[in-house]
Amino acid sequence: MTLVAGVDSSTQSCKVVVRDAETGALVRTGRASHPDGTSVDPRHWWDALETAVGAAGGLADVAAVSVGGQQHGMVALDEGGEVVRDALLWNDTRSAGAAEELVAELGAQAWADAVGSVLVASLTVTKLRWLRDAEPENAARTAAVALPHDWLTWRLAGGHAGVGFDGLVTDRSDASGTGYWSPTTGEYRTDLLERALGHVPALPRVLGPAERAGTGTAAVLGGSGAALGPGAGDNAGAALALGLRPGDVAVSIGTSGVVSAIAEAPTADGSGLVTGFADATGRFLPLACTLNAARVLDWAATLLGVDHAGLADLALSAPAGADGLVLVPYFEGERTPNRPHATAALHGMRLTNTTPAHIARAAVEALLCSLADGIDALRAAGVPVERAHLVGGAAQSAAVQALAPGILGLEVHVPTPGEYVADGAARQAAWVLAGGDEPPAWSAAGAPTVLPVREPVPFVREQYAAVRDLTADRSPA
Repeated sequence: MTLVAGVDSSTQSCKVVVRDAETGALVRTGRASHPDGTSVDPRHWWDALETAVGAAGGLADVAAVSVGGQQHGMVALDEGGEVVRDALLWNDTRSAGAAEELVAELGAQAWADAVGSVLVASLTVTKLRWLRDAEPENAARTAAVALPHDWLTWRLAGGHAGVGFDGLVTDRSDASGTGYWSPTTGEYRTDLLERALGHVPALPRVLGPAERAGTGTAAVLGGSGAALGPGAGDNAGAALALGLRPGDVAVSIGTSGVVSAIAEAPTADGSGLVTGFADATGRFLPLACTLNAARVLDWAATLLGVDHAGLADLALSAPAGADGLVLVPYFEGERTPNRPHATAALHGMRLTNTTPAHIARAAVEALLCSLADGIDALRAAGVPVERAHLVGGAAQSAAVQALAPGILGLEVHVPTPGEYVADGAARQAAWVLAGGDEPPAWSAAGAPTVLPVREPVPFVREQYAAVRDLTADRSPA
């Protein structure tokens, strides 16, 4: 049996899965935590990888390894390959002002046309502008820039001493989240990089979906000499694990909500609602985010003094539309629509519809209506959407599953819960070994549960839309 390994180096932790390259069967797993914070010394990622590999029983018997992980982070390296400063992660917002400056310099649509996305603080190019202005000495020392998964793959191949900067590689999906690589042309926009940082450092070579990234020489691989895959950004890795095809949309309900679709053509949405990323197969991964997702259910459960199962029971005991009670769930502001200073509110309250059941129903409907807004944004950008795949912790809610088909208006699949990013990386590693134009036929997610098709309930979305715009967008004092 030929084995492959997939790694997910996420914000919170490192996960390693070992699978049968031919069938996709799970053989063993390991996990280790990352430190908290939005600025992290990358050595902690390497330490966690070593711990997770050990917990997975080692990788000496593995033929290929691919690394997936958190997108956008800035790993700045000096001419000797040493890390210049702690890496800024995707969720480090100190570059928000730099993002606004860069967008103002060229215009929102110009950025969308150039790199597929209107800049926000998560994208790497904004962090490089911040570095130029806030830490000019560190900016001047920066001889190469990598993303988190690039840096780990590079270390597995031997790092600066083994392969030099010529050995830095990445993939289309992660490159598309930098803000200086074009999904449309498949090329770096070094003019935009120079605009941000002030000079053009060495950059990872962008590999094809199944192109070999080199040979693993690091001791953590146990001397296996495993082939290295190009890796992927987290959303693209998950899409690969799920086996998504054009027309499929993944609706991920975590702390925030992510609605991402597989598409045959790139997008360039100047409104900024849809970010035009690439996927891990040679296609594209347009994506819309909501800031409020599972936390909406957390709020309701805490308010009503129940657990999540109890919240679902309450929600399902109330009628569709909660008798006119509507929650606008912008507790943390919102990104889709773009209202960063908005607040949450309950509308349509009467004595008869403010029961715990009605409030629970309104919370679940608000969550799903907000995600449906993300799907609408994809469609407005020209992305075909035919069926939804419901993933993330809150996707296991009985109420979410019961109401999703009617509110989203789509056939809804619920995959078996798993480590989708690591599983997608493992599938990519198997693809590197097998070659060919398409990844292995197996899906690491297994056979999904297909939720019963229900009649759409457009009035739920209509009453949500009628009050959504009444919520104040309060700017900071």
